[in-house]
Amino acid sequence: MNSRLRSALARLSVRALALGLLLAPLLPVRAAAPARPNVLFIAVDDLRDWVGYFGHNPQVKTPNYDRLARMGTSFTRAYCASPVCNPSRAALMSGLRPSTSGVYENNVDFRPIIPPAQMLTSVFRDAGYFVHGSGKIYHEAYRRDSEWDDYLKKEKGDPRVPAGRSDGVGGIKFAPLDCRDDELADWQIADYGIASLARKHDKPFFLAVGFHKPHMPWNVPRKWFDLFPLESIKLPPHLENDLADLPPAGVRMAHPETDHVPMVKSGRWKEAVQAYLATIAYCDMNLGRLLDAFEKSAYRDNTIICLWGDHGWHLGEKSHWRKFALWEEATRSPFMWVVPGVTKPNTICDRTVDFMSIFPTLTDLCGLPTPKHNEGVSIRALLADPKAAWDLPAVTTYRYKNHTVRSAGWRYIRYANGDEELYDEAKDPNEYVNLAAKPEFAAKKTELAVYLPKSDIADPAAAGDGTAKKGGKRKNK
Repeated sequence: MNSRLRSALARLSVRALALGLLLAPLLPVRAAAPARPNVLFIAVDDLRDWVGYFGHNPQVKTPNYDRLARMGTSFTRAYCASPVCNPSRAALMSGLRPSTSGVYENNVDFRPIIPPAQMLTSVFRDAGYFVHGSGKIYHEAYRRDSEWDDYLKKEKGDPRVPAGRSDGVGGIKFAPLDCRDDELADWQIADYGIASLARKHDKPFFLAVGFHKPHMPWNVPRKWFDLFPLESIKLPPHLENDLADLPPAGVRMAHPETDHVPMVKSGRWKEAVQAYLATIAYCDMNLGRLLDAFEKSAYRDNTIICLWGDHGWHLGEKSHWRKFALWEEATRSPFMWVVPGVTKPNTICDRTVDFMSIFPTLTDLCGLPTPKHNEGVSIRALLADPKAAWDLPAVTTYRYKNHTVRSAGWRYIRYANGDEELYDEAKDPNEYVNLAAKPEFAAKKTELAVYLPKSDIADPAAAGDGTAKKGGKRKNK
């Protein structure tokens, strides 16, 4: 090649390179696929709507729940699938409602009924996530180790109330403890999550942290009781004749003689409320420790946080204590989300949802297939816009064929024997006036009944109308 030709080719190459540099910003660029988000999955046991963002009880001290609320979107009308630990957790983890699975009670082992492949944890493991956790995610008696890559094997037990000291009133257990914060199991449960967030993960993770408190017994270090002086305690709203307009099935569900009558006679109702508030505050502290670790971690910008409570709790409303009922207090619980790129800080959503939404929302957000058996609906649209159109109510089931439908403005309850309750939530938020027998509300009942489960799998343990169980009293688990 002569020198003239080499010179011409060189000039052409320079011009081509210059043209390429000029056009580069205009050409399509294939972006690297974003890493799948991690999931921090936080469960709280027996926590009702006594959390700051609800504005429902000004006595509460929940600075870390409030902090989490400021980070993302919190729901004021979120309801459990069942007001019992085991069926609530089995439902949201499997995507199958109790009326479909037959897991109605704490004594029903879901594992022979629902195969591992249908569970939320298995979907994430199959997608390549490292799935691990600590504490109470499933009902503790029925943990299935095959669903987890790692799990905190053994928690230390909480300190006992010393012999000779009162441990509560009847079945409602509470007492201050003279011990350190780190002597309770929830401290160790939080420690597991803190350690996971501090170490390097080679693949996306699903980290579950299940706090036991404020489940009974409400026994926490004395300093948490001291935050709530007894003379300042205000009792929950209570109407003496509140059960007068309830049908027989509703009165049996309230069973005031079991807990409420002994509590009133004892004169210790305020002490019980104080203990519940103290136990919430103790759990809030451990949540704060976990959030501190999260905010210091390398994962804070690519991790979804989902916090849920398994159900609510009564402290004397409707002369009822515990969960095990279909009214507002037993069925409503905190529901909080932080989703990078989706939720906006410090937003509140008042749309009515239930916890069957957890499974499909997480798979939706993480780009995973939602199994066909799943009965929930993704709430991704509400996380992006809390005021987005939404017309689905929440549905809760307690035992065989006892259901409630909760829309934004109404609650409708139908019991197994056909008894009914209907409440106008806008006018009557304490659910004092049962409107079900009034002819002018027949159309409203029909409208809400559309959302009742279309079929109810039989429960051989149910007796009569489904509101009482053969063989004895309820267990608070």
